[in-house]
Amino acid sequence: MPLIYKTIRWTMGVVFIYAGTIKLLEPASFAVLLEAYGIIPDPLILPVAAVLPALEVAAGAGLLFDLSGSLSFITGLLVLFSFITSYGIWMGLDVECGCFGPQDPEADAFHGLKTTLLRDLVMLAAALFLFGWRRHHNIEPRRLNHMFDSFHPKRSKKDAHV
Repeated sequence: MPLIYKTIRWTMGVVFIYAGTIKLLEPASFAVLLEAYGIIPDPLILPVAAVLPALEVAAGAGLLFDLSGSLSFITGLLVLFSFITSYGIWMGLDVECGCFGPQDPEADAFHGLKTTLLRDLVMLAAALFLFGWRRHHNIEPRRLNHMFDSFHPKRSKKDAHV
């Protein structure tokens, strides 16, 4: 598989694993950042602050291993994040994006959501590139149930009939 495809896929996977892990370590702090956007009902803020990062980590790991559905899920997350960030910009919110947890170095460096939106759009373009690459080169992502086939010895035809 060409290096460009792997590099983009692995980079996006690592970014999502890192971002999700940082937020999983401090879900209460991430919940405060989510609350600042004002779009999640109060009773759901803490569950979303725990589940969303876990999904990011799982999807990032899936992208590392090129598992079926992971690129689609990450693309969906990027679309969602782009809409939320656009909403924050439109509302004039002066909040950290929370993308990399409560101690978001991007927020300290750039103080604004416009840079976050640009990053999300670049990653969305990269995801669309991966979809195009897959289609053009007939690449089929692995199915989770087939991922571990290489670890199991092949059954003989005799064993298959038992």
